[in-house]
Amino acid sequence: MRMGFRWFGEGNDTISLQDIKQIPGTEGIVWALHDIPVGEEWPMEKILEVKEQADKFNLNIDVVESVNIHEDIKLGLPTRDRYIQNYNTTIERLAAVGVKVICYNFMPIFDWFRVDLYKPLSDGSTALFYEHAKVKDIDPFELVNQNANNLEYKMPGWEPERLKDLSNLFEAYKNVSEEKLWNNLAYFLESVIPVAEKHDIKMAIHPDDPPWSIFGLPRIITNKENIRKHLNLVDSPYNGVTLCSGSLGANPSNNIPEMIREFADRIPFAHIRNIKVFENGDFVETSHRSCDGSVDINEIVKAYHEVGYTGYVRPDHGRHIWGEKCRPGYGLYDRALGIMYLWGIWDTLERIKESR
Repeated sequence: MRMGFRWFGEGNDTISLQDIKQIPGTEGIVWALHDIPVGEEWPMEKILEVKEQADKFNLNIDVVESVNIHEDIKLGLPTRDRYIQNYNTTIERLAAVGVKVICYNFMPIFDWFRVDLYKPLSDGSTALFYEHAKVKDIDPFELVNQNANNLEYKMPGWEPERLKDLSNLFEAYKNVSEEKLWNNLAYFLESVIPVAEKHDIKMAIHPDDPPWSIFGLPRIITNKENIRKHLNLVDSPYNGVTLCSGSLGANPSNNIPEMIREFADRIPFAHIRNIKVFENGDFVETSHRSCDGSVDINEIVKAYHEVGYTGYVRPDHGRHIWGEKCRPGYGLYDRALGIMYLWGIWDTLERIKESR
């Protein structure tokens, strides 16, 4: 596996490229142009700027997360073709600098949702927290405003321009069923996968986070059956999945090692993280260590090792530890610890393999 580390860019991250370079076994950044409005073409000069910054530290820029999908595409509006054309232009430009994977999602309105961005934990750290009853019973606008006020840095899926249009977006999705969302996803894939194939970039959809409907919005990338359905919409090695153990792991019925073994050749990118799931449906981010959460990270890494996985991975959300002030879920310290835990498992499996 090839290890990367999500980086939000100079002036938009508390973490430097020099910090990332010092994490053993980390060879690249997982990046995006977060200042470009969703749906617009990514300017070549800005793409080259990130490449030049990464090159100084000998870090690759092979994985982009995310080239976000404009809501008009998800809604199936007549204007979607213009945004899809912009998307294809961005694919072409990213290919020109050596990008190999684009992670994206097809979640209506929210790319992810949590109730508390800094939930205090018993060890004195804080973490992202999802409270099932509150999401079920409360006005979404109240929660959105609460979280938005706690964001020092812009978060993907929580852009101010998107939040300002929240009422109109909810109204637009009233008549969008899961079936319609599937149809709109198929239309998007049929338009972009041929371009991705031509330019040797693999498209990797991220599962819905959490993997169920919230606020009446449809969610479709939630389990093994739906991932299989997605891959069959356009049966191409360039139509893949970003297998996220944290998003899928919020539903205890999702068997992630089983998914890895079935979809191995269609997982160009993976997020590996742990969460603690409670009986009432709540969940909280934890350290990557298997015993600290409900997701068996050891078995997940073992499954990747068994299938001879050579794709890209990154540690996903970490706790905020040692007093670090950072973007929610994206501090340096706990994610760096997560990388070392993942490599510890992987290296042990390699040693066992060599000794046979």
